[in-house]
Amino acid sequence: MATALPLCYHGAISKKECEDLLGKKNKDGAYLIRASETIQGALCLCVYKKKVVYTYRLLHTCTGQYTLLAAGGVQEIFFKTLDDMIHHYKRKNQGLAMHLRHSVKRKTAMLIRPLRPPEDSGEEESAHASVSDADYVEVLPE
Repeated sequence: MATALPLCYHGAISKKECEDLLGKKNKDGAYLIRASETIQGALCLCVYKKKVVYTYRLLHTCTGQYTLLAAGGVQEIFFKTLDDMIHHYKRKNQGLAMHLRHSVKRKTAMLIRPLRPPEDSGEEESAHASVSDADYVEVLPE
């Protein structure tokens, strides 16, 4: 089953493309979500305020929730969906440089498709043979 992404999700656009889109909107509180260029699987919430784009890292947890990467000592908030997170940050004084006001929407639908387990072909070992240490990231203790 595929999950529809919010219309403000633009996929793998560059930081420059993001800044151009938000600059064209030219409204404080304009926002979009894009794929991170530096951390695979992470997203970026980008918010426009006074001709500056503020970028916040969003992580999708192993439990399927989303959280905004917070500075040390700041309580993380977890959301079931990106829409829930957007709704939360539309309220003033929630820790962003500017609350979310104007969604910059993409023109076409995008879907998240869950990973399918490999079909049972009797080649289970060869499916794992291509996995290397480079496929993993170091996780720091809490």
